[in-house]
Amino acid sequence: MSPRFEAFGIVVSDMPRSLAFYRRLGLEFAEGAESEDHVEAQLPGGLRYMLDSESVVRSFDPEWTRPSGGDIHGGAFRCESPEEVDQVYAELLGAGGAAHKEPWDAFWGQRYAQVKDPDGTVIDLFATLPES
Repeated sequence: MSPRFEAFGIVVSDMPRSLAFYRRLGLEFAEGAESEDHVEAQLPGGLRYMLDSESVVRSFDPEWTRPSGGDIHGGAFRCESPEEVDQVYAELLGAGGAAHKEPWDAFWGQRYAQVKDPDGTVIDLFATLPES
């Protein structure tokens, strides 16, 4: 028997605000999740994306503090086209996100952008650039 990767989780300070942000990325959380301290969205392949409130984390780790001095990464989300990267980036800014790296054409052949969620977790957006 060996361990297998099953879930990815981040800590949030305001569950309703964070749910609104992550739903814009296509994650599906249960109705009424805004009043919960732990929520999960099912991902393809059986993986789960989890959001935990700061209070639930402190319930089992009373000394927990939000990391500082660097960026926390919350994953990379594939978009259908370079135009969608720009569109989703703008939508996320309107949903409480903050600019980290504006969309650009990366040398590795992707349209890429980075936006911070309402708690400062960096989310990557990307799409393959058309061949020229």
